[in-house]
Amino acid sequence: MAENEDLAEKEREKNRVAMPEQEPEERRRNFEEVPLGYTPEMAVAEASRCLQCKSPTCIEGCPVEIDIPAFIRLIKEEKFDEAIRKIWEKNRLPAICGRVCPQETQCEGRCLLAKKGRPIAIGNLERFAADSAREKGLKDLSPKPEPSGKRVAIVGSGPAGLTVAADLLARGHQVTIFEALHKPGGVLVYGIPEFRLPKEIVADEVESLEDQGAEIRCNTVIGRTITMDELFEEGYDAIFIGVGAGLPRFMNIPGENLVGILSANEYLTRANLMKAYQFPEYDTPMPKGKNVVVLGAGNVAMDSARTAMRLGADSVRIVYRRSRYEMPARAAEIHHAEEEGVEFLLLTNPTRFLGDDEGRVVGMECIRMELGEPDASGRRRPVPIQGSEFEIPCDLVIIAVGTGANPLLTRSTDGLELNRRGYIVADPETGETSIEGVWAGGDIVTGSATVIEAMGAGRRAARSIHERLTRDLQPSKSVED
Repeated sequence: MAENEDLAEKEREKNRVAMPEQEPEERRRNFEEVPLGYTPEMAVAEASRCLQCKSPTCIEGCPVEIDIPAFIRLIKEEKFDEAIRKIWEKNRLPAICGRVCPQETQCEGRCLLAKKGRPIAIGNLERFAADSAREKGLKDLSPKPEPSGKRVAIVGSGPAGLTVAADLLARGHQVTIFEALHKPGGVLVYGIPEFRLPKEIVADEVESLEDQGAEIRCNTVIGRTITMDELFEEGYDAIFIGVGAGLPRFMNIPGENLVGILSANEYLTRANLMKAYQFPEYDTPMPKGKNVVVLGAGNVAMDSARTAMRLGADSVRIVYRRSRYEMPARAAEIHHAEEEGVEFLLLTNPTRFLGDDEGRVVGMECIRMELGEPDASGRRRPVPIQGSEFEIPCDLVIIAVGTGANPLLTRSTDGLELNRRGYIVADPETGETSIEGVWAGGDIVTGSATVIEAMGAGRRAARSIHERLTRDLQPSKSVED
């Protein structure tokens, strides 16, 4: 009997604790969160699998350098409040990161258990700690530092901007966050669907910053409503630019101007930020289709396809010119999409859109592809197979093939160095730009990346800004200087 119990205990320690989820048939027609979270018992069981390595490689995989073994050990010991405080030392957005970060290629990808089995579910445990604190109403009670008298303007309220704000507030600086949209959160509110990241989670994180003294000004487009020069004239000692990369890209193929073809940015913004999925309770019109095609295979494409399914589509197809191996979306998002009935047409590329007499899309002509030699991205280059053209019927097409840098701010700011793709040139270690007193980080510097990578850039920039301000070096009061 005792031997059987020992074997069962060893097996439990070996097997990763799966997080419960909504059943696919149920969730494919609602916008409620898909993963349901760990119970305390599940969290303790999963935390007990951690080897507590002396030289933990998981920390090396975390862009914000959370002490992962420490917070997991505290969960194992059922010290849940202490666990979230340990995370807060490095990460102010754990409920968000635990849900949307690609842990499989970062912290979990470095876990030693991954060499022989499945890694510790670090993301699930981070989410558990954050959700447990939220349910209790637990807040960060760190003592407030003495005010430094310095003011910092943060342009953009996405993950990079929120991280800079949190780190600078903790150092005693006054921060004002400027957001172009009517709600703060950036891509966290307009880009990621409710079923992956409930918006109340984002609102709680933003409210926590306000409780610490952050001022947030929405409906303010820097570069239009206020210029960078005017921010310095208002008395800000430093500026951080974290506006993301939200300019949609299109295919530039015939028929792309037909009614029923739109960017994933517009589609998801309507659904997420403007609550179009709750129409008519929210007065936001939303294009719907019965036969929906999504072009692209990243997380944005998966979000678009799964949203279309929830809005009542009969069929949703992902069309991608490479194979499954090259798909950039997280494996979990691909798996969830397939479970919910999304079809994948791989090694397929659109060549033109087909319209009816009223100018509405009714189909798409495609060509089969095969993979050739690797291109600059390291992925095998797709090559058309001559004579393999075919048509797909569709009445809604969502284009999710990437985004670029929005030029609203950069075009209005003299002296701000950009690269050939329009992204801001910034020091990778400090975030300093070509303008004295101006820092930048996140997607507006790197192009589309992950939430946690943007947060890592924000953390490095905040450290540099603090060092500059505490040396009492006065930045230039004019962007033109």
